[in-house]
Amino acid sequence: MTLGKLLENIEITAIEADVSISIPGFCYDTRIIRNGELFIAVRGYETDGHKYIKEAVSKGAVCIICEEKPDIPIPYVIVKDSRKALAAISAIWFDFPAKKLKLIGVTGTNGKTSVTNLIKHIIENCSNSKAGLIGTNGNFIGDRELPTGHTTPESYEMQKLLDKMVLEGCEYVVMEVSSHALYLNRVFGIEYDVGVFTNLSPEHLDFHGTMDEYARAKALLFPNCKNSVINTDDIYAPLMIENSAGRVMSYAINNSTADLTGKDIKLQAEKVEFCAVTVGKISRVELSIP
Repeated sequence: MTLGKLLENIEITAIEADVSISIPGFCYDTRIIRNGELFIAVRGYETDGHKYIKEAVSKGAVCIICEEKPDIPIPYVIVKDSRKALAAISAIWFDFPAKKLKLIGVTGTNGKTSVTNLIKHIIENCSNSKAGLIGTNGNFIGDRELPTGHTTPESYEMQKLLDKMVLEGCEYVVMEVSSHALYLNRVFGIEYDVGVFTNLSPEHLDFHGTMDEYARAKALLFPNCKNSVINTDDIYAPLMIENSAGRVMSYAINNSTADLTGKDIKLQAEKVEFCAVTVGKISRVELSIP
């Protein structure tokens, strides 16, 4: 693929490179870069990829995507945000796999793993469709588990994983979407059919600083969702709704104005029972988990 093709959806501020050159691969980690590849200098939470440009060049990088001009002779492309550039290039490289899937993203402090697993189970048992899962306890294609690192992988690994799921016949993917992933643009450019907000409680404040900043990071999911499902018992629900671009459905236990409410809840050692109440309908639900 040519450099020009990879740069199609990127905001460029300066360029000193031949866009017609063929790029056999790209990398944001100098430990695994190969001769002839493109190096993307990403500013991370713990380190800055710009510090490793010289090393990347010594290992054979033919061009650098960065946010400031390199101090050594090398073709370069300066972008406003190299993290967004990495996400955009990764999507192009794998031919936009997210657009070939029905994506459901779940964010919040508690319940993400339970909710994503329940949704995957419902999809597979009620629609007879193959579903992938990306989350804390592992990544799955159907019943097969894949290696995992972050709750939400870096954008390159994310696009590679989605591509693998497409190739193996998945129609749906359910994923946990962490606040780190949203703030650090790991899911930049991905559009979701449904986004779900569970709740917010103090966590990751070493990274976000305050609860309000933590909430704003979570809210970054919802402008990219065609439909949003929001827990209106949570005090940050209005922020999530305000940021939702598509149709919003609300659910709650204590807020009777929600579209779906849980009433008459009975918690038992082996199961949970409750009434699911919607407009004009009450359904008895028995969930066989503690």
